[in-house]
Amino acid sequence: MKYIDEFRDGALAKTIAANIAVEVKPQRRYHLMEFCGGHTHAISRYGMVDLLPVNVRMIHGPGCPVCVLPVGRIENAIQLAQIPGLILCCYGDMLRIPTAKGMSLLKTKAGGADVRMVYSSADAVKIAQQNPGQPVVFFAIGFETTTPPTAVAIKQAKALGLTNFSVFCNHVLTPSAISHILQSPEVRQLGLVPLDGFIGPAHVSTVIGSRPYEYFAEEFQKPVVIAGFEPLDVLQAILMLVRQLNDGRAEVENEFTRAVTRDGNVKAQLLVAEVFELRRTFEWRGLGLVPYSALRIKSDYADFDAELRFQIPAISIADNKACECGAILRGVKRPQDCKIFGTVCTPDNPMGSCMVSSEGACAAHYSYGRFRETA
Repeated sequence: MKYIDEFRDGALAKTIAANIAVEVKPQRRYHLMEFCGGHTHAISRYGMVDLLPVNVRMIHGPGCPVCVLPVGRIENAIQLAQIPGLILCCYGDMLRIPTAKGMSLLKTKAGGADVRMVYSSADAVKIAQQNPGQPVVFFAIGFETTTPPTAVAIKQAKALGLTNFSVFCNHVLTPSAISHILQSPEVRQLGLVPLDGFIGPAHVSTVIGSRPYEYFAEEFQKPVVIAGFEPLDVLQAILMLVRQLNDGRAEVENEFTRAVTRDGNVKAQLLVAEVFELRRTFEWRGLGLVPYSALRIKSDYADFDAELRFQIPAISIADNKACECGAILRGVKRPQDCKIFGTVCTPDNPMGSCMVSSEGACAAHYSYGRFRETA
């Protein structure tokens, strides 16, 4: 299949890995963060760490939208779902994220709440059309990739005159999170490993383009290589980062040229700008309060803002003390460093969000790495 099989060629992967081994300098270490959970999944699935020299370390970043959502926002969604007659629509991964008390949307649904899994924001609009006498709330999450579809849903609901439809907006922004990791004193106090360069996210970059990364590549002198999700994409990005670091360069390079341009999807950007605006601050799991890192619904579409309609309060709840999800999202710890990983905390019984989402570092490592390392 075009753009799939040729990017999973084992012989070519070994060739790129051999080039990496030749070009790394033995006297230095390379700390590279793959920001996106899709890259974390690919690295674990295809065993890429085994192909890399020991002085090239891959660090998991906070690029899983399910993982970075704080417990307080999950609690907000559970409280919404418990309103009599209300229908809460959400993506499947959101159902199983546990709160501090062990509750989840799935358990809330089992208790009688009308919580429905949807595959898109358009599904939530259809449910609102089919149930005109009931309030329908779409629990919107995700980075820049899933934000345009939410904007479309809000505009569609307005055009249809759906007075029973609203959105609980939790969309967050990639560049702001990367900048916060690099410059926030609060994050440094929590602990952070050295970072030499970043593998830029694929899907997000198809929307925002490569231009937004140029600021912190220049400001913080950290190279960025945007890469696709296939194993050869990731290996080639690592090689490109190694070459930049060896040359003393800090530039934004685009390995994923088959899908990403410098300007991105301008039509999608304009759509988002029409419906959403920046929040002054937003809480991220593992990073704390990050300024200008999330979106809220503009006043022109306030009728579809669930936070205003239902007066949703801001709640800050600490994570489970036994769970190391926050440290894993910052790159300070690896999944296997968590004492409950693979024992108390498993995909069937997750204690933290990193074990819930398929893009979470713990879920990826459990599926593709735990048993090999144990052996």
